[in-house]
Amino acid sequence: MPKSPIKVLCIAGARPNFPKIAPLMRVLNASSYFDARLVHTGQHYDDALSRVFFEDLQIPKPDLDLEVGSASHAVQTAEIMKRFEPVLQKEQPQAVIVVGDVNSTIACALVASKYQLEEPFAWHGKERLRPVMIHVEAGLRSFDEDMPEEINRRLTDAISDLLFVTEADAQENLKNEGVDGERVHFVGNVMIDTLLAARKEAMKSNILSVLGLEKGKYALLTLHRPSNVDNLQVLGGIMEALDEIARETPVVFPVHPRTRPLVQGAGIDLSSERWKLIEPVGYLDFLKLMSCAHTMITDSGGIQEETTVLGVPCMTLRENTERPVTVKEGTNMLVKPSQGAILQAWQRINTDPPRGKVPKYWDGLAADRIVSVLANEFGVLN
Repeated sequence: MPKSPIKVLCIAGARPNFPKIAPLMRVLNASSYFDARLVHTGQHYDDALSRVFFEDLQIPKPDLDLEVGSASHAVQTAEIMKRFEPVLQKEQPQAVIVVGDVNSTIACALVASKYQLEEPFAWHGKERLRPVMIHVEAGLRSFDEDMPEEINRRLTDAISDLLFVTEADAQENLKNEGVDGERVHFVGNVMIDTLLAARKEAMKSNILSVLGLEKGKYALLTLHRPSNVDNLQVLGGIMEALDEIARETPVVFPVHPRTRPLVQGAGIDLSSERWKLIEPVGYLDFLKLMSCAHTMITDSGGIQEETTVLGVPCMTLRENTERPVTVKEGTNMLVKPSQGAILQAWQRINTDPPRGKVPKYWDGLAADRIVSVLANEFGVLN
């Protein structure tokens, strides 16, 4: 064992990162081999809701908060890079872990991969001056270059030393891109670690009674992707289809801050008799809503995975998905974001709902596998 623990900076920036970073922080903090510090870039601009997520997931208060806030992709990425470099200078970590595919992911990965530490450390039998770059949830590909997250994924994987994947398709993607297989580890899904750990507590939530809902008798909607909400014609078609669904089954819609003005600007009337428009909710309340829904309708990435584990039918309003295992093995359906396709998918769910299985290693132990690999890679178990 080294004289002192390996210092690891764990990066979180937006809400999708929090359920992924929580189990990693928990397992790293339980190990005497590692000294884990949490860096919150502040990329997500809803600070109050971020705090709720930290409380729900029992994530320790961030050691450092960069407080970047919202901006364009270029400005936000640049600002994260500017604020993260002094953190590296002060902390001198031997490793940096990024998760997912948000701007904080690529920004911190790029800075860390070029940074020179003041003191070398042992890595694979040699001295090394750069922090080891680690990407959790690597290898996912939508093959849609117009999706900003796709660019973040590809670039982060290209400059990372260790890549932890959630599914076999991701492993195959990296192989096809010429990534050395020794850098890639199939460990499962850390977000599912969080879901399984929190499910019992989430079911205690009173969110259904607060909203006047019955289990299995409502659809739950999230919608925020620019390709769906920025074009008023596309958004109008989606909402008209969903309003028809709402005439049969109430639709609960936690409205993303980015989506609300666009829906309002489109002049779409969402009657309170059919719709329940609510503010975004915390992790435990949302998990309860998702678990008890008749159907999930989304354009998110992680929700496709969560509904697969929960066994809830999911309509993903996108042309593609970077999580194909949720369609091949899970309960997810890819649905073209058009009025006709949405209504057709809704009819199918009501007549022949998808019945999936839980993918390999989505068992709540992904973070343990990751930390075990890190201990081996850093040689602390030798």
